Amino acid sequence: MIIKNIRIIDPFYDEISDIEFDNGKIQKIGQLDSGEKEVFDGTGLTLWPGFIDLHAHFRDPGYLYKEDLETGSNSALAGGYTTVHLMANTKPIVDDSELYDNIMERGRSLSKINILQVVSVTKALLGKELIDMESLSEDIPFLSDDGKGILSNKIMYEAMLKAASLNKGIMVHAEDGELSPIDYRLAEDLITIRDVYLSGKTNCKIHFSHVSTKDSLETIAFGKEMGYPVTCEVTPHHLFFYDLDYRVNPPIRGEEDVKAVIESIKNGVVDCIGTDHAPHSKEDKEAGAPGMVGLETSFYICYKKLVQEEKLSLSKLSALLSYNGSKILKLNSKGRILPGYDADFTIIDLNGKTTIDSEKFLSKSRNTPYNGMNVQGSILKTFVNGELKYDKGELL
Repeated sequence: MIIKNIRIIDPFYDEISDIEFDNGKIQKIGQLDSGEKEVFDGTGLTLWPGFIDLHAHFRDPGYLYKEDLETGSNSALAGGYTTVHLMANTKPIVDDSELYDNIMERGRSLSKINILQVVSVTKALLGKELIDMESLSEDIPFLSDDGKGILSNKIMYEAMLKAASLNKGIMVHAEDGELSPIDYRLAEDLITIRDVYLSGKTNCKIHFSHVSTKDSLETIAFGKEMGYPVTCEVTPHHLFFYDLDYRVNPPIRGEEDVKAVIESIKNGVVDCIGTDHAPHSKEDKEAGAPGMVGLETSFYICYKKLVQEEKLSLSKLSALLSYNGSKILKLNSKGRILPGYDADFTIIDLNGKTTIDSEKFLSKSRNTPYNGMNVQGSILKTFVNGELKYDKGELL
């Protein structure tokens, strides 16, 4: 297939061109002769590398009334996401190779998006005993106790030493659970300070999830300046909202924190956007469950805040949504539009208009504070491995 006359966006490229893809790979970019190939006219549209989410929850297994692998994948496709990295706080916890293999195989059999599964750092997310890391596949880049975080300094230090010896990293949910009821800001900042320091001492790759405070961002910036192997993500809701009474974990912060998030995006301290897609039933959300669905709104919110308001380039946004995440996860054939790369991409009409309507979400869940918001742009098509999977609201 050839797409002609489309504006191609990636971190290092922003030009109107043609693109040919076949057998799941991008073949050519330039002014191409269509010959007898199938042609799509992309005039007036933009083509982006498929978005990569380092941080999402599909609730499968154990909480299928909230989400499952299929509905989560559908939600991802509608949001332009082609690769999603799932957290381990399911029921049972993903803390061994057997359950990991089961989820990965079921994800592949769906033939929708690229599903990557995290394995927990400690057994049952209890923060007391390390799992058998040596038994895990070499393909697993990160482990994470996301949802709770690891309170014990000793356990975290031992986890970093072991992970570093196996060339794996740890994704950090920065929260001291003993302090959270007293001061959640302090709870995040103290664990961030500890784990940046330990990363430098152990040379363990650390990725900080959903960073939300000014002080935590300054600590991560210090770690990067020191050459420690640390990276971080922020969520769309932490860069968009402040002082909002909508329960997420970590909480929506203040205006100064949002300014710090934006500045940290601009100066490169923030590596990528993670949605923290957290589906809940209406009853669970009303009972106080933290989190919101984010896959189907992420691009719109980031485009509105970072491009329209903060004047970031489209290439910079592409790096945040795709390329930087591909580097962190070691996905060497994703995140760019280049010959030889996987044909994972999304086509977006930046001139289109969209009203966020949670009743039209492809997720099972509707928990979002964005419902009814008018935003710029319209996600039209999502391709995975060269196959059209989503087309103007329809799953193929």
